[in-house]
Amino acid sequence: MDNVRLGKTNLEVNKIGFGALPIQRRNMEDSIEILHKAYESGVDFYDTARFYTDSEEKLGKAFEDVRSEIYLASKTAAETPEDFWHDLETTLKELKTDYLDLYQHHNISFCPKKDDDLAKAMIQAKEDGMIKHIGITTHKITFAHEAIESGLYETLQYPFSYLSGAEELELVEKCKSHDMGFIAMKAMGGGLLNDSKAGFAFMNQFDNVLPIWGIQHMYELEEFLSYPSDLGLDNELQKIIENDKKELGDNFCRGCAYCMPCPEEINISLCARMSLWIRRFPTEPYLTEEYQEIVNATKNCTECYSCVDKCPYELDIPELLKENYEDYMNVLEGRTKI
Repeated sequence: MDNVRLGKTNLEVNKIGFGALPIQRRNMEDSIEILHKAYESGVDFYDTARFYTDSEEKLGKAFEDVRSEIYLASKTAAETPEDFWHDLETTLKELKTDYLDLYQHHNISFCPKKDDDLAKAMIQAKEDGMIKHIGITTHKITFAHEAIESGLYETLQYPFSYLSGAEELELVEKCKSHDMGFIAMKAMGGGLLNDSKAGFAFMNQFDNVLPIWGIQHMYELEEFLSYPSDLGLDNELQKIIENDKKELGDNFCRGCAYCMPCPEEINISLCARMSLWIRRFPTEPYLTEEYQEIVNATKNCTECYSCVDKCPYELDIPELLKENYEDYMNVLEGRTKI
């Protein structure tokens, strides 16, 4: 299994990064089984966050006896030093460790710089040995550039997949020129991409990118483990990528859920991309009464635009909700065949 160097951290980790957000949806026993399989197969970088409910606890229980053989990365959404220290202490306790290999500001509303109190707390934690390296995650490209140019951060975690365009490719190259590790989140387009082989081959083009694959099921892990480390893009995989780009375009919801909660309790991250779900996955499971009720809630949208203010992609979410509702009803009532 090939390794990737995370920039100036000098961490050499193998190129199947384990994204531990989805295992919060699995029970403890199943989660530990998946994590043990990953470890036994050579996966050594695990990405979690304080925000991911019991994900940290599951990692802690799975890896307590092999802590020195893996790399643990977590994140905090704290925006004050007090909350920062509380999150860090909680994370260390849950992970059953006394240090993190990488600690990241988690998609907060600004990019902390060296003179900010929040950044000073992060630097102090590194000096105290509680964390080894400092990183940041963001969905906003302006913050990403600020982070690279600040000189504070050793890694940047940013959405990157084969749907990415010129701006994202520029970020990858800019990180490389600044000797900064690039960690690719949303490597499967927030769940909308369904060809992991194409995704894996795309990532193999970049020698400075560590993709984080969100793993929820054993079969997902086994898919990534089955691909040869030198898998490249052939004509067949390139055609899959081109078709996905054509179908998805730029104006689609990635399901990051930073627009939520909605004041009207609308499940925006599901409803704003329902048209894609029912076309890219088996349709029938999404036509049940349960899902109809979820989609019908979009009629309660008051167009307050609080979701738009929080959307890192600046999508017109009220309009997306209307379009997805209309399309869903056309499919449900037989006017549109898919």
